[in-house]
Amino acid sequence: MNTLSALPSDSGDQSAGQPSNLTLNVEFAQLSDCGRQRGHNEDYLGHVIPASAARARSHGWLFVLADGVGGSERGEVASRAAVEHMTAGFGEAPPSEALTALLIRLAQEANVEIYQTGRAYSPGGTSMATTLVACALRYDRAVVAHAGDSRCYLIRQGHARLLTRDHTVAQDQARLGLLSAKEAAESPTSHVLSRSLGTDLFVNIETSDIQVYPGDTLLLCCDGLYHSVQSSEMAAVAGHGGDLNVAVQRLVDLANDRDGSDNISVQLIRVRSVERVGMYRGRPYKLR
Repeated sequence: MNTLSALPSDSGDQSAGQPSNLTLNVEFAQLSDCGRQRGHNEDYLGHVIPASAARARSHGWLFVLADGVGGSERGEVASRAAVEHMTAGFGEAPPSEALTALLIRLAQEANVEIYQTGRAYSPGGTSMATTLVACALRYDRAVVAHAGDSRCYLIRQGHARLLTRDHTVAQDQARLGLLSAKEAAESPTSHVLSRSLGTDLFVNIETSDIQVYPGDTLLLCCDGLYHSVQSSEMAAVAGHGGDLNVAVQRLVDLANDRDGSDNISVQLIRVRSVERVGMYRGRPYKLR
């Protein structure tokens, strides 16, 4: 699946190809591929696009990627359920609900749904789980929420910076100082998730909030991409203003050429313009 879109301006007299200076405006592309060794795809992608500038201000944009846990029965069911719950809930959320609280609430609800469905399939145990990474944008802010080892990068001025941290056993041990970065990367537990949606009734959703600027690109991906493609290569492919459809295809092709043993999914979100605001008592006001 591959999509490119931009929000029309407030005035309605500019084409979708022209960035608006009056509101947040982004374009995006996404692609999910089975890889060269898997017979089916356990990844799932979704997004919510505001239909108007007013909706962009009250709700914003949402991009979600989930990777059904390999080796877990019905991983593809779990990933789809997570994304569909996030996108449906985002669209139905009260206007101007804080993005961080909203993403945590929706992810927790999705977790409960997946956990209970898994228990129904397998009484006494769980049979469904998925990673999740979501990015919501409103005004000049981006909020990222995640559980598991799917990632979000910020590409700015030709450099890619990781905004998430992998929730794996090895990485948790490295954060505690029990393993070096090299030992964690080579550990047999480097692929063993310490958090995911559906494993337990409660999951700790990690979030981050950053300011975004015109020209920034956010990249969401599963491990099938970043295990084969370096962050510097992601920045080189996606960070220089080219066609995002071409960029997502190039990234997937690179991962397939070098490995292809896993599903590969990518979302690219390029910020075209922002609306700078401040906050007073929880309400935004425009900055001049």
